[in-house]
Amino acid sequence: MSIRTDIKDGIAVITLDRPERHNAIDLTTASALTSTWRDLRMNDAVRVAVLTGAGERAFCTGIDRSAHAPQPPSPYAVDDPLLAIGPKANDLWIPVIAAVEGMACGGAFYLLSEAEFIVAAESATFFDPHTTYGMVSAYEAMGMAQRMPFGEVARMSLMGTAERLGARRAHAIGLVSELTAPGAALDAALRAAAVIAGYPTGAVQGTVRAVWAAKEAARTQAMARAPQLIALGNLPPEEQASLFTHRAKDFRLR
Repeated sequence: MSIRTDIKDGIAVITLDRPERHNAIDLTTASALTSTWRDLRMNDAVRVAVLTGAGERAFCTGIDRSAHAPQPPSPYAVDDPLLAIGPKANDLWIPVIAAVEGMACGGAFYLLSEAEFIVAAESATFFDPHTTYGMVSAYEAMGMAQRMPFGEVARMSLMGTAERLGARRAHAIGLVSELTAPGAALDAALRAAAVIAGYPTGAVQGTVRAVWAAKEAARTQAMARAPQLIALGNLPPEEQASLFTHRAKDFRLR
């Protein structure tokens, strides 16, 4: 299985379980994430979710480069296989806490941008490789712009693989809410989840919905423009693949 879901004491722990691929998301994993969030919507025993990645090297490194999503012929339309992998995209309003160890990059921001807060190990790093490989960072940058200062998200999005945002800096700018020792992010996230799980669920979900309502209008308007920006700004897939092959050493995935 590409993901695992374990439920205990009102807490669902969702683990991206492809450590050999740095927990990259292929089409099977994307579908499994969508199904998981939608299943949790119908499970009144679950009050909080914790999202993490297997292993210590990566939380998630975005879409798997081997994944192929057929695209419409129009330059004004893009089918993005990651659009429905997050909890909010599936109308799930229980709190979601992300526990990050190692790398979190690219398409991982679809998930991080829809979590209520992020707990990260001090060894965690955040970066966005899109521009390095001739791709527009659209949904990722828009999602993170709701959580990070403008200059920080612009720098991260434009610097590509050349620069990584360390966990301490991420904590200083408010992206990360809690720092832990390496290997301890999941335990810290579970402690926070246990507190929240003990509160009345209606009040908790109402609070989550209120917080998101404050950001929703700007987010919705921005994301509506993303398909055209991607279609017009991306290099052709074969050129992206060539750049990835030549620059993979910068990504430290091979």
